[in-house]
Amino acid sequence: MQRFLLDTHVLLWWLADDAQLGSRCKELIGDSRNQVFVSAATTWEISIKTALGKLSAPEDMDTIVEDEGFDKLPITLYHGQLAGKLPALHRDPFDRMLIAQAQAEGLILMTADDSISQYSLRIRDPRL
Repeated sequence: MQRFLLDTHVLLWWLADDAQLGSRCKELIGDSRNQVFVSAATTWEISIKTALGKLSAPEDMDTIVEDEGFDKLPITLYHGQLAGKLPALHRDPFDRMLIAQAQAEGLILMTADDSISQYSLRIRDPRL
């Protein structure tokens, strides 16, 4: 069993069956033996970008995440504290939260964002 945290773009690729999501990662996400998490930071980012007209995404992400069989990962005070202490290598606050959550919870962050690899955490490239 592996435990993954999906970056926002990976969740959206999964939901849209986007070709950018590699076949091996589709298998990993779809494998019921693996635990797949979606952060509250991801749904927050999606709702902000949708409201700004920068993104088109389904509205009821809470239900969709449940229907997909993914686990919801809330943001805790500890996660916030860790995110705030991260080196300023990456400026995006949503990504910084995902990095902190992956570190704190021992999760593999599935992301295509190469700049995240500057941090100390396990990463899986979703394009493979």
